[in-house]
Amino acid sequence: MSFTSLGLSPAITEAVLANGYTTPTPVQSQSIPAILNGKDVMAAAQTGTGKTAGFTLPLLELLSKGQRARSNQVRALVLTPTRELAAQVADSVATYGKNLPLSSAVVFGGVKINPQMMKLRKGVDVLVATPGRLMDLYNQNAIKFNQLEILVLDEADRMLDMGFIRDIRKILALLPKQRQNLMFSATFSEDIRQLAKSIVKQPVEISVTPRNTTAKTVKQWICPVDKKQKSALLCQLIRDNNWHQVLVFTRTKHGANRLTRFLAAENIKAAAIHGNKSQGARTKALADFKNGDVQVLVATDIAARGLDIDQLPQVVNFDLPNVAEDYVHRIGRTGRAGAKGHAVSLVSADEFKQLSEIENLIKQLLPRKLVDGFEPVHDVPESRLSLKPKKPKKPKKPKKPKIEHKDGQRSGENARGHKFSATKKQGRNSRRRPSTGRSR
Repeated sequence: MSFTSLGLSPAITEAVLANGYTTPTPVQSQSIPAILNGKDVMAAAQTGTGKTAGFTLPLLELLSKGQRARSNQVRALVLTPTRELAAQVADSVATYGKNLPLSSAVVFGGVKINPQMMKLRKGVDVLVATPGRLMDLYNQNAIKFNQLEILVLDEADRMLDMGFIRDIRKILALLPKQRQNLMFSATFSEDIRQLAKSIVKQPVEISVTPRNTTAKTVKQWICPVDKKQKSALLCQLIRDNNWHQVLVFTRTKHGANRLTRFLAAENIKAAAIHGNKSQGARTKALADFKNGDVQVLVATDIAARGLDIDQLPQVVNFDLPNVAEDYVHRIGRTGRAGAKGHAVSLVSADEFKQLSEIENLIKQLLPRKLVDGFEPVHDVPESRLSLKPKKPKKPKKPKKPKIEHKDGQRSGENARGHKFSATKKQGRNSRRRPSTGRSR
C-alpha cells in the first residue's frame, strides 16, 4: 500500500516521500481514507504510531480543495495539551503542506500574545493551539470560527488528565455545529467516551495498538540499585554503552534539575524540560537534543508528553512512574517505525510497588541486570504476575432509612438517583418526608 493509493494528491505525497516515508502505518492506512470521506473519527493510537500524519495529511488534502481563510478566520483547528506537542504538530503541517497554497499557525502560552494576534489577522487555514491560549485569543477578538470545517483533538486523554475539560467545552460551544471531528487518544477511557458523545457523530473507530502493550522492537530491562547510587550508575551506563542520545525520565521537576546538575558536573551535556522551565528554554533544550548538542534530555512525564524524536535509541527511567500506564508512554518514544530501541529502568527497593504494577500491566517480568560496583544493599523483590484479572467490587446497596434521612440527604427514590413519573410523584405527596437538601 502506498500513500497515493489512499487518495492523497501528488502535492502531498511528494512531501511525504521527501521526508523518507514510503509506506503508511496501520493508523494512517485506516484513518486517512475515513477522513477523506468526511467521516468523524475516534482513533486509539500511542505516540510513535504515525498518528500525527494520520490526521494531518487528509486534513491538508480536504482544505486544499476549498476556499482560503478570510480575515481572522480558521478552517481547521487542532487542539493539543502541551506547547511541545503543538509545535511538533505545526511542524508536520508545514512540512507536509509545503507544496500547497495553505497558511498555518501555532499558538500557545508562555510567549507574547501580540505576534500571534498579528499572524491570525490575515486568517489561517490550519491553526494548532493549546486550549488556554486559544481562549485568550478569542476573548481578545483575534480569532473567529465561522469558517471552521474540521476540529482535531490530539492526545485527548492527556487533555482531560491536565484539567482542560472546561476550556474544551467552552471552545466546543463556540464552533459551528456542522463540522468534521477527529479525536486521537492513547486509549479511550470511559471519561474520553463521555466527552466524545458531545463531539463526534457516528464515528469510525480505529484501534491500532492493544491497550497497555509495549513495542516488540524495544528491549526492556531493569537495573536494581540503591537510590543514592542511581545518578552514578546512570553516568556509568552512558559511558560504558557509549550512549549519544538518551531521554531520561524523573518523577519530579526538582529531581530533573538535580540530575541535570549532576550530569553536567560529570562532563555529560544535559538539559531538563519540565513545567517550571520557560517556553524558550524548553524549545531550545529539545532543539539541542535533536541536533546532538545535548547528550541527555531529562524530562518529567507531562513535559515529555507528545515529544516526537526520530530514531531515539535509548530511554532511561531514572524514577519509575507512579502511574503504570505512563511506563508504556515513556518507552514508546523509542523503537519506533520498526527501529530497535532500548529502555532501562533504575529501580530501588522502595519502588517495588510501582515495578509490580508495571509488570502486571504489561504482563511480563522484566529481565534484571546487576552492574558491577552498584549491587544494591536493599534487594528489589520479585514481582508476582496476577493470572486472573481483579474483579471490580460491587458497590454496596444503600440501606433504606427507617424513619428519617441523614443530615442533608434527599428524600425518596431521588436520593438514589432514580427518576419517577408525575403519577408516582403525586401519590407520594401525601407522605413526603422532610429533606435538608444535600445531594449525594
